[in-house]
Amino acid sequence: MKKLMLTLSSAIAVAGTHPAIAQTQQIFDHVCPSFWWTGMKWSRVQILFHAQENLQQANVQTRYPGVKIIQVHPVENPHYLFVDLQIEPTAKPGNIPLQFTLDDHRSFVYHYHLYPRNPDDGKTRALGINAGDFIYLLMPDRFANGDTTNDRITGMLDQSLQRDSLTARHGGDLQGVINHLDYLKNLGITAIWMTPVLENNEAHASYHGYAFTDHYRVDPRLGNNELYRKLVEKAHQMGLKVIQDIVLNHVGEQHWFVRDMPMKDWLNQWPHYTNTTYRESPLFDPYASKADQKQMSDGWFTPFMPDLNQRNPYVANYLIQNAIWWVEYAGVDAYRIDTYIYCDLDFMNHFNAALLREFPHLHLFGETWVHGVLPQAYFTRNHLDIPFKSNLPGVCDFQWCFATQNAFTQKNGWTSGIIEPYLTLAQDFVYQDPMKNVIFLDNHDMSRIYSVVGQDIRKYESAFTLLLTSRGIPQMYYGDEILMKGISAPDGLVRKDFPGGWPNDTVNKFTESGRSDTENIAFHFIQNLAHFRQQSEALRFGKLMQYMPQANVYVYFRYTSHETVMVAINGNDDDVSVSTNRFVERIHGYQHAYDVLNRQTIEDISQFHLAPYGSLVWQLKP
Repeated sequence: MKKLMLTLSSAIAVAGTHPAIAQTQQIFDHVCPSFWWTGMKWSRVQILFHAQENLQQANVQTRYPGVKIIQVHPVENPHYLFVDLQIEPTAKPGNIPLQFTLDDHRSFVYHYHLYPRNPDDGKTRALGINAGDFIYLLMPDRFANGDTTNDRITGMLDQSLQRDSLTARHGGDLQGVINHLDYLKNLGITAIWMTPVLENNEAHASYHGYAFTDHYRVDPRLGNNELYRKLVEKAHQMGLKVIQDIVLNHVGEQHWFVRDMPMKDWLNQWPHYTNTTYRESPLFDPYASKADQKQMSDGWFTPFMPDLNQRNPYVANYLIQNAIWWVEYAGVDAYRIDTYIYCDLDFMNHFNAALLREFPHLHLFGETWVHGVLPQAYFTRNHLDIPFKSNLPGVCDFQWCFATQNAFTQKNGWTSGIIEPYLTLAQDFVYQDPMKNVIFLDNHDMSRIYSVVGQDIRKYESAFTLLLTSRGIPQMYYGDEILMKGISAPDGLVRKDFPGGWPNDTVNKFTESGRSDTENIAFHFIQNLAHFRQQSEALRFGKLMQYMPQANVYVYFRYTSHETVMVAINGNDDDVSVSTNRFVERIHGYQHAYDVLNRQTIEDISQFHLAPYGSLVWQLKP
């Protein structure tokens, strides 16, 4: 962050001609949060001041109606001072003059600005996401380059710009996303999740965004804070929502507060480097050792990602206030919380409660890459009678993902193959609200679905049929609509550029003419089903009734009191014909159907036919 300098003349202008106001040599490198708002529920704001001078003995005072200094906290590192401000409901927007007096009697005034809170919370911003949405996950560096002037930024450690490299930066940015909002809208997307956009001033592989080096600054190679806010505003104007990817567990090793830590326990420290085990079982295992629990939660995710100690109250305040700040500043609609299971879970409950108290419509969902429905349910709101109760509204539903992938890659058996999605959803009784879970076929850390199913277009289409008709909030990964391929070993193979996103690309797959016939078949398949879903109350918010697969055919219904949609998936290598007599409980009173995938009327619904690994979606009619 640019240094915040206060000149003698400006100090005198604020403080008058008080003789104690001396020549202003004090410089703050960082002030976090950099400003706040009136009318916030989080009204006790802890401001972090960082400088290259001794702040430990500083005295801070203010005279501003409705604002009080509750406490000043000197800490181990004299470069830091934490100041608690109480902002009363009567406080008006304006500049709060904070007068600092150092131990050498130098004195100066720093203006801390209060803005009026946006009155449209939950109506035009911070909207939340729900089962009516369809999320598009993209990596800004790999999606589209809308501004070539920010491809390299002087002074930043990673100066790479090599599009054929898996780990170098490629130049994509926020302007590139803005330029293609129409494309996403046309595809049928309603929400955009970008991998993190905050500064990652790391020397290597800084493109992915998961190693923050400044929590209050958009990475300048992607744009700036104002452009990010513009993207959210433009998306909202088009009826699109924006999800911010937030990392609470760790930061980058070049983060300014790691290079000059406020206190020894700002990070989870070990006598020798200790990695997390990546195994979540000790967190809920009734027989677990404390040592295993500690290594899972406090071990570092990688040697290059220092692990934050969220039990430290200053760290906790910093992270919560930063998350509130970005929602109020930019108006984002949801947070996807990275590496959720590695965070301190008591802190996460505190974090979730604070965010939802401030923004009741906001949605929070966590990355819970575990194996098993019960372990996954442990980290979200559930019906389990256990000592720890999570208040996280939803999760990235890896169990649904694994089951759906296995439906088209595993041999059909008693518990394998096409029956796996059925068995997974049958365990939804453990969740308080499984409709808040985000379901997906792949993501930026996994092999792409088209590669997973062996580039079989039939299996690909049936997988997307499941995605867009099952319970929960569907999310797809950029490029899947044009059959992008890749196996996640290493991750860069699934993070290639979207063809057409760069000025010198020879093909442009954002356009129909730039796509092959097969790619257009895939694109239009998703587009057709996504747009139908937008006007189908049953597919978005309806109840689910599923039938135990028989002869490797999975049939289920989404329904409301006014609409019923029938879905069938063939898990066989052969054609099948199925009588619908078995499903009379749901089809009673219906005689016809609208075939959503083929866009035609079905006069007789007494039976249906499916090609190998084929699918159908019928909107039933009287």
